[in-house]
Amino acid sequence: MRVLIVDDEPAALERLEVLIRQIPGVELVGSAADGESALAAISDLRPDLVLLDIQMPDLNGLTVASLLPIQQRPEIVFVTAFEIFAADAFEVEALDYLLKPVRFDRLRQAIERAKRRREKVAQPADAMIDGRAIWVQTRTGSVRVSLSEIDWIEAAKDYVLLHTSTRSYLHRSTMSALEKELRGAGLLRVHRSAFVRASRVREVKGHGRAITAVVLADDIKVPVGSTYAFQVIETLSLTAQD
Repeated sequence: MRVLIVDDEPAALERLEVLIRQIPGVELVGSAADGESALAAISDLRPDLVLLDIQMPDLNGLTVASLLPIQQRPEIVFVTAFEIFAADAFEVEALDYLLKPVRFDRLRQAIERAKRRREKVAQPADAMIDGRAIWVQTRTGSVRVSLSEIDWIEAAKDYVLLHTSTRSYLHRSTMSALEKELRGAGLLRVHRSAFVRASRVREVKGHGRAITAVVLADDIKVPVGSTYAFQVIETLSLTAQD
């Protein structure tokens, strides 16, 4: 996986470089500090994935993404300090949206998704067993996301991010409304801002009501709220017996 990083802040570029070098199978092919340089680097280096800042001099990251020809476009993951750009980011078909300071587990998840999309790896065999789905609006219409494809969900202000094995989808909904829609779909609310698929949990941090987080199969760490701790332990115990 060939990766290009783009950010106008030297410290942000350095942090991404350090994190990327810890991920096996990833080659950092270059970096750019503004939109014009990013377009030139993408054209010259032909990366598989671009980690793209949004607020930059001259051309911002959203404009850069919109100017890339679809046929030769790499996977795009936006990296920004601001949640307000989430809707605009997914309008240009971003693979993922990472908030600064970038967490290592989220960066690795984004890169793994890009690998799967590039390798055209099929969804897990059970991905379409559940016929229920969420229709997510996109730039060109709507896409059907099967509930059984979703690994975890996190809140993003007026939206939620639906994370699957190959990409994230931005969906306008509240967590409370979503909780009703997800009943019986194998997704467990672990925090006021997060749901996880119980069968994807491989580790629990802490004990009893003092648990602080769950770790998913792809090493994503999701916090557990104190009011959800008992429900999490009870559900995971039932899952383990099945």
